[in-house]
Amino acid sequence: MNYTFKQYAAPFIIVSSALLFFALSGCTSGAEAPAAEKGKYVLPDSLARNIKLDSVVNSRVVNSITLTGKVTFNEDNVAKIYPLVSGNITDIKVMLGDYVQQGQTLAVIRSGEMAGYSNDLITAETNVAVARKNLEATKDMYRSGLASARDSIAAQAGYDQATAALHKAQQVLQLNGGSRNGQYQVKTPISGFVVEKLATNNMSLRPDNSSNLFTISDLKNIWVIANVYESSIALIKPGDSVNVTTLSYPDKVFRGKVDKIMNVLDPTNKVMKVRIVLANPGYLLKPEMFANVMLNNKENKQMLSVPSTALIFDHSQYYVLVYKSPSDITIRAVQVSGTIGDKTYISEGLSEGEKVIGSQALLIYQELNS
Repeated sequence: MNYTFKQYAAPFIIVSSALLFFALSGCTSGAEAPAAEKGKYVLPDSLARNIKLDSVVNSRVVNSITLTGKVTFNEDNVAKIYPLVSGNITDIKVMLGDYVQQGQTLAVIRSGEMAGYSNDLITAETNVAVARKNLEATKDMYRSGLASARDSIAAQAGYDQATAALHKAQQVLQLNGGSRNGQYQVKTPISGFVVEKLATNNMSLRPDNSSNLFTISDLKNIWVIANVYESSIALIKPGDSVNVTTLSYPDKVFRGKVDKIMNVLDPTNKVMKVRIVLANPGYLLKPEMFANVMLNNKENKQMLSVPSTALIFDHSQYYVLVYKSPSDITIRAVQVSGTIGDKTYISEGLSEGEKVIGSQALLIYQELNS
């Protein structure tokens, strides 16, 4: 029998094609399986040990109001020092910002009034000495029968009057510093910082001068005077807690309370002033510093919340990473209602009790999207 090439070739081609198809199918399925396994993200053990997990909780809603203000010294613990006498300032001993101790001399004034007080004291001392001699002589004469009882009583009265005048002169001089050389020493009644200095050397002080020379404040406690606009007045009450930040210490938060509400509006700025009392350890806060004041006001409602560090903002949307296991981490879009400090309120997207990743969230988010 004669067989042509086509008769042998046809079966061979069919078998070869079948073998090639199965071989390619096997290779393809074998290549696809590792790719599917590779696409599933599993949290590495090294990262899992360092992440922080937080629960979605129901929290009481807190309203936040941001105010602007200014640091000033505590006027309830401050000493404004006025000149008690007229004269010329000859020696300024302190500068603005210096710390002074109670009783320390701030300035010296040469004063005609002090010279007059000193002269009055000398005169009073002389009058007492004369009145004493007269009293002693009158008593001797009374005992000898040379003076009457009336004379003795008059001499005693003269001595008593001279003694009273001496005591007055001593007290006046003491109240004005006690110096008998015509100088008046300006001293501070409290310890603290010189926060205001209006005195200069060779400055003349008239008897009708009404300006203070120095202002001393201890700065251990200071005030922040904040401005409240009309729309926020109803949200503020005495005793509310506040957080204060400044340009000088942007990462440091000073905590205080609303101490007083001034129930009048400034006619120019249309704002109401509130006073906040702050402790000032280390004297970090200085008078005239600008301050940002955040006041937190609790409402009678609750909302789901997560730590602010759990939020990721991408493509105009907030996300969190919901954690169930190292191999089951999902990206969840959420609606943010507001943020107060380190807490963010969520209106949609989460359920109470779910776990979210609170640290390294951005790194894991990028890995999940890669």
